[in-house]
Amino acid sequence: MAHDPYKIAERFRHFLRVTDVTDGLDAVGRNDMTLMSNKIRPLWFGMRFWGPAVTMQVVPTNRPMPFPLDPKDALRQHAIWAEMNGWRGDIMANIEPGCVVVTSTGGARECGYWGSSNSMEVQASGAHGIVTDGFCRDTDEVILQKTPVACAGIGRPIIPGRVELENVQTPVACGGVFVRPGDIIGCDWDGVVVVPLEVAEDVLVFAARIAVDDKKGRRKLYDRLGKTPDETVDWESAAEYFKDVL
Repeated sequence: MAHDPYKIAERFRHFLRVTDVTDGLDAVGRNDMTLMSNKIRPLWFGMRFWGPAVTMQVVPTNRPMPFPLDPKDALRQHAIWAEMNGWRGDIMANIEPGCVVVTSTGGARECGYWGSSNSMEVQASGAHGIVTDGFCRDTDEVILQKTPVACAGIGRPIIPGRVELENVQTPVACGGVFVRPGDIIGCDWDGVVVVPLEVAEDVLVFAARIAVDDKKGRRKLYDRLGKTPDETVDWESAAEYFKDVL
């Protein structure tokens, strides 16, 4: 049966934490094999997104830029790299509203593939998040802008002469796990998880029940401690939303 990853991802966006879904993946026998490395972290607290993967395969280059540049080319480094066929694919042509861009970097050394401008560009085109096992730069601005980037580290150098875009919308390895276009990607402060599309509906059933039960139990503890209830313990709304699978 065909699965619409965008419709399924919409269900994951409501009330579910990465930990709920991780437990759901355990329940369907995908223990640990879909957890990205815990080195891949959201850049700012409160970041949360779910969406189907749009994938990028980025690889280390073995070609140098034609340095030193003429001063008139100081602002043309990316254009020069494009002329050298450093980009063999168009990620922007594959962005759909609600997707998550997953960038595999093939173990490339420090390079800020994502930065304050291009990450905001894909967000403006509809992407709900960016995940990379490489680096992000301009991170002061990325955090200030609340651009949803999860990465393995902070980098400084630009792309030309360091990495090449080999392909888009092909299966990749990112953060130690297999990611295909359309697999559901989730991120919050606990890290990044991949839900293979073929088990996503089953995972949703388990995760929804786990989430509602957790919220209900913590609401009781809030009451015992005299804490004011917040959205994280609103089990009634979660139960209503997931009533078709509970």
